[in-house]
Amino acid sequence: MGGNAVVSRIWKGVLEVKHTLIDHSIGHEVARFETTPSLPPILADNHGRQFPYLRLSITDICNFSCDYCLPDGYKPSFKKTFLELHEIKNLVAAFAALGTHKIRLTGGEPTLRKDFIEIVQTISAEQNITKLAMTTNGYKLKKNIQKWHEAGINALNVSIDTLDAERFHKLTGHDRLPEILDGIDEAFDVGFNSIKINAVLLKGINDDQLEQFMAMVKHKPISIRYIELMQTGDNLDYFNRYHVAASGLQNKLLAQGWVAKPRASDAGPAIELSHPDYLGSIGFIAPYSKDFCTNCNRLRITSLGALRLCLFGNQGVSLRHLLQHADQQDELKALIEQQLNFKASSHFLALGDTGSTANLSTIGG
Repeated sequence: MGGNAVVSRIWKGVLEVKHTLIDHSIGHEVARFETTPSLPPILADNHGRQFPYLRLSITDICNFSCDYCLPDGYKPSFKKTFLELHEIKNLVAAFAALGTHKIRLTGGEPTLRKDFIEIVQTISAEQNITKLAMTTNGYKLKKNIQKWHEAGINALNVSIDTLDAERFHKLTGHDRLPEILDGIDEAFDVGFNSIKINAVLLKGINDDQLEQFMAMVKHKPISIRYIELMQTGDNLDYFNRYHVAASGLQNKLLAQGWVAKPRASDAGPAIELSHPDYLGSIGFIAPYSKDFCTNCNRLRITSLGALRLCLFGNQGVSLRHLLQHADQQDELKALIEQQLNFKASSHFLALGDTGSTANLSTIGG
């Protein structure tokens, strides 16, 4: 026999590999299928959206005091016990079995956890988790990024709202911009192929710095993410003073020849623009825009183990009682799947309904 060919297809959740053999004695093809398990089916809601992406907050403590989030610094309202390592392991195992393949560690500032490296190693050991990302304020990034990368972090977001050192100091309470930028260079040196920078768009503070951010991505594979300021339960006055729509900057780039990039299935909500003369890109997360929730692909777990279906939702359910032992997996997965029935088609930010989110540190943004 000769002329062998191999074709694969997905059928009823199973990967079928078709080996086509040509028998020259009779001149016909003989087909034989072998089946191997495919990846787990991905969680889906009643609106046809799939959820391969989990944002996992491991603390709500932050050492920065950003004006738009914790202007008076972190002040715990009660004594908290954040998710412990064995609970995180059981949680991740359940979500991985339900089709999650991307997890982002958030806070607060997640690297303030003394067991941060152990958490990263535990999650990266789960076979179905192929992307383990983190969002950080860049505190001690230069010193620790190699250890974090070696432990399993393979995607990095750093929060830098302004490239003006004086404004950065005033906005965050920390005069650390140069060392954070050095940390980004170090991240490239240890093996990151690209890095995302989050910048909350603030009227009169950084909405005049598009050219500086463009220069930053000119020769480096950095993706700037402008995030529209969002109203939360405790920032209405600040929101009214500093909110500005992202569409102005986005339209300015489009007029200069920037074009929208295709969106990956596990990507965040940003509309990302690229230009042939720039190595990096610039994106916009605009939660007040029409149809923002149509492509929602992520769920959230708070640092206390509650499943939140939406950043600005009122509904949530604690999973913690089912995170104690490995033999609780079936019950845990059933509860997660059940909760997807309650995920709404959209948030109601445009109506001023911010849900139960007091500030972004409580749920991980």
